[in-house]
Amino acid sequence: MFRIVVNQTDQEIVGFLSGKMRKYRIKVLVGDTVQMVLDPYGGKARITRRQT
Repeated sequence: MFRIVVNQTDQEIVGFLSGKMRKYRIKVLVGDTVQMVLDPYGGKARITRRQT
């Protein structure tokens, strides 16, 4: 689980890694920019891509 800070609003969202990122052991470090897909029902997001 990761805390993601959204740039436009300074809002924090809880996110988790997608299955492909876990499968290929892609690490997410502090300060990385990530792409995410928001869950339409709750406040969680799935991290789909890491951009350094």
